[in-house]
Amino acid sequence: QVQLVESGGGLAQPGGSLRLSCAASGSIRSTYAMYWYRQAPGKQRELVAWITTHGIANYIPSVKGRFTISRDDDKNMGFLQMNNLKVEDTAVYYCNLYGLGRNYWGQGTQVTVSS
Repeated sequence: QVQLVESGGGLAQPGGSLRLSCAASGSIRSTYAMYWYRQAPGKQRELVAWITTHGIANYIPSVKGRFTISRDDDKNMGFLQMNNLKVEDTAVYYCNLYGLGRNYWGQGTQVTVSS
């Protein structure tokens, strides 16, 4: 069992930046791909970005070029650097690990982009 704890959310102005962190309670090296999802009020949860066990990053079109996903397997952590934030990025952001048929979720961290 792996527990995930997200942090780094908060309030940002349009055009601003936030860095989300995801701390895992166990080793993630070579086992779990890491995903970041978000869920805005009244909308379905959507995949935002993911990074494979080999460090290959992927993004949905609306965040490509603005968000950067990364992982530090030595520290069992993942990150989502969010730049040039837009109002439509407002959502609860969730970290997810998937591997070996196991699926783990964090509790989420609120990101609000508003002037």
